Amino acid sequence: MLKSFAGGRIFGATWGSGAATVVALHGWQRTHHDFSAVFGDPAFAGAHAAIGLDLFGFGATPPPPEPWGTEEYARHLLPLFDGADGLAERVTIVGHSFGGRVAVRLAAMAPDRIERLVLTGVPLLDRADRHATPSLSYRVVRFLHRRGLVADSRMESLRQRHGSADYRAAQGVMRGVLVAMLAEEYADDLAAICCPVDLVWGANDTEVPVEVAVRARALLGSSTLLTLPGVGHLTPTEAPAALRRVVLGQADQPVDELT
Repeated sequence: MLKSFAGGRIFGATWGSGAATVVALHGWQRTHHDFSAVFGDPAFAGAHAAIGLDLFGFGATPPPPEPWGTEEYARHLLPLFDGADGLAERVTIVGHSFGGRVAVRLAAMAPDRIERLVLTGVPLLDRADRHATPSLSYRVVRFLHRRGLVADSRMESLRQRHGSADYRAAQGVMRGVLVAMLAEEYADDLAAICCPVDLVWGANDTEVPVEVAVRARALLGSSTLLTLPGVGHLTPTEAPAALRRVVLGQADQPVDELT
């Protein structure tokens, strides 16, 4: 059943009963439903409780009033810790992809309330094979558009051809959120995290390859890395039992052999 949190500004669901010891943050263009198989299972819900949120602009939660970066997303989650939403004194934040970026920011803002981070498929660093520079033709048209010499329709057509699937699908303020997020860096934030971090990665993740997790782990203090054979980017839906075991501290193999 859908519930409201953070003073009625954000929506999501709960699993289990009692004080929630886990808060789950979903990926881009996803919702809290991704975590239903993770936390709705009796192995978790029978003895624990979790909250899954629809981040601003996804699912039942309205978009932000302006293009927020992940710091703004995290700041607007801080009311969760005010006591009205049934959270335990210290919680584990589970973040998938975009939600993991927000989780990293939240760890810096509320370190006394966060026991642990579980991050899965999170673009914490640029992938090694990323080609960040747009083509010359795109840059020329963009330059001319900014000076009013190219129509908006022509610029949008070019964006649709050259932009990522996420960029093409995003509209309005959410496109601005995506652009702001992609310009962010997390290396300093990772180095400053003081709680334990468990990295859980699909071995077949082509959006955020395992090499990103390996390099990110080198920046973290207390951390583990578990890779899941045959699993891609959508860990919460592809491997809910494995992710649940990590959250519960029951992973069979806490550190991947690659590291």
